[in-house]
Amino acid sequence: MTRTVSTARMVSFLVLLAILVTIGILFIRVMANFLLPMFLAVLLVVIFQPVHQWFRANFNGHDRLAAICTTTAIILIVLLPLLLIGFNATTEGIRLYRNTIGEPGGAASRNPAAVQFGRSDDTETTEKPVQPETPPERIFSPQEAANLLVQLAGKAGVSLSHTEVEATVREKIKAWLGPIVVSSARFTGAFLVGLIVMIISLYYFLADGPWMIRRIMQLSPLDSRYEQQLVDEFGRISRAVVLATLLSAITQGLLAGVGYYFAGTHSVFLLTFLTMLLAMVPFVGATAVWLPVTMWIFFVEERVGAAILLGVYGAAVVSMADNVIKPIVLHGRSNLHPLLALLSVLGGVNAMGPIGIFVGPMVVAFLYALLNMFQQEVEGLGDATAVNALDTGMAMSVAGPAVAAAAATAESVPDANAVAPSEPPGDPDPSTAAAQLRRRRRRRRRR
Repeated sequence: MTRTVSTARMVSFLVLLAILVTIGILFIRVMANFLLPMFLAVLLVVIFQPVHQWFRANFNGHDRLAAICTTTAIILIVLLPLLLIGFNATTEGIRLYRNTIGEPGGAASRNPAAVQFGRSDDTETTEKPVQPETPPERIFSPQEAANLLVQLAGKAGVSLSHTEVEATVREKIKAWLGPIVVSSARFTGAFLVGLIVMIISLYYFLADGPWMIRRIMQLSPLDSRYEQQLVDEFGRISRAVVLATLLSAITQGLLAGVGYYFAGTHSVFLLTFLTMLLAMVPFVGATAVWLPVTMWIFFVEERVGAAILLGVYGAAVVSMADNVIKPIVLHGRSNLHPLLALLSVLGGVNAMGPIGIFVGPMVVAFLYALLNMFQQEVEGLGDATAVNALDTGMAMSVAGPAVAAAAATAESVPDANAVAPSEPPGDPDPSTAAAQLRRRRRRRRRR
């Protein structure tokens, strides 16, 4: 009967486990599009936790009101400025694409005056001439790029056709920027949905975060001290790596934007946004933006003074800001070796895209924490085995002489003339060693 009940319970457990796995997979598929906004919300909660605690202290522990104030502060301090920069950068990018991409040989190239007076050679009209429009501001022109390439090739002894080079440049720009412009509406919709989800998640994580963590810890099969260690490790790595990376990238972008503005370049917001993005990539950084802009100003626009000043400013101020900010923020917070941190960032970007810049170091830190937990468990199991062995030895040392005497009495009758054997020397009492091992194990668990 017992075997039948055990088999039924095992079957029930396996069925429940299969249902749990199936529902878990469906849950992940349903929530897949919102995992990134929720993850970003968790990062913001961890980074701005001191601000939230300050609001809670001033509002006498009212979590909801403190969460509203903290969320509003994050929106005003972080999200709103980044949204303004991103919106202006997107607008400038679309305008740049539309102004610089045009089929050669069109109406404008056949008769520029036709565009000036609002007509073309294909259609005759009696409309009044209109004033010529101000040429759009732009930092790039396919014609100028073709001229630069032809000149450089000529200095190297290679002859290139200007028309073919210009057509190739236009085709490459269309291939790179065309999909972005075409899908801008869809991207905007998905971005707005993700932004709303992130803000709502941010509020609830601030208001109900401690309750959520306690509930997850109750459902987790891990030991409570290990769960708390993982939570602490996540907070430490988030504040160290994420805060250092974001703060350095934003600072470099803003400093570079000031340089672009005073250098007289157009599309300042677009260049600033690109600088912020590339500043988060190791061994690429802000140099990948300000250096090509400097070369463009020097070779194409032929403004030598502005190019030299921008180059010196970019090397001495923009790029060096990363070497100043990260050591200050990471001081005493990150135990990752520099090589391991670099490889974790590169591997995270390769595996997960831009978000891998943050996820990669966290995965490495969690692995390190889990290895420490595993080592503690192995040591605990070793101590438990040693204590059990000592307990068994102590019991055998107490029961051993009595068992031996009984066996000797049953086997033979003692000889009267025989000399009584002396008592065997007593074994050392292992109770002291066992107690020491128990105390050492309890101290390790408390740590």
